[in-house]
Amino acid sequence: MKDKLKKLFNYFLIGIFAVIPIAVIIKILFFVKDLLADMVRFVYGYADSTLYTVLFLGLSCVVLISIGYKLVEEGRFWVIAAIDFIMDRIPFLSTIYRVLKKVISMFSSQNQTVAKEVVYVEYPKEGIWVPAYVTNRAADKYVLFIPTSPNPTSGFTVIVSKDKVLESAMNIEEATSFIVSVGVDYDKVSELSKLP
Repeated sequence: MKDKLKKLFNYFLIGIFAVIPIAVIIKILFFVKDLLADMVRFVYGYADSTLYTVLFLGLSCVVLISIGYKLVEEGRFWVIAAIDFIMDRIPFLSTIYRVLKKVISMFSSQNQTVAKEVVYVEYPKEGIWVPAYVTNRAADKYVLFIPTSPNPTSGFTVIVSKDKVLESAMNIEEATSFIVSVGVDYDKVSELSKLP
């Protein structure tokens, strides 16, 4: 009886872990849907016209596309620059805003100013190798962000000597997938032989 309960509990946990990615995607889709629905209700409630609502949503899409285009092609857009200027003058919020922008830009494939490199480093002690994102460099020192599984947005920031890291052929997306999947999605098995 006890073994059957253990098996059932094991199957239950496996089922939960199988459904979690689907549930997260559905939650994100519902969040976006609710956000759009709230915006449509707000505009329609203000203008009381379907035509104005459709025009507003279409104009919003055009504005967002043009902002994205300007940022990709020119690296800067005057509206965003103005908001950055204002946010830099507000105590406390300026720190949060600046850090959030840097973290988001680290995971953005369009930003070329942040290193897009993944390395292995011994952490938390010798003999234990973990993947880390190179976020900055200075002389022979690396600033690394070591993400935690299964949530790669939390982790540790460390500074190590260049000789303490091993290069990886993984890109940011592959490393993130490796971390989120707790090591299941790992197609660079040949790299394991490089680790001492």
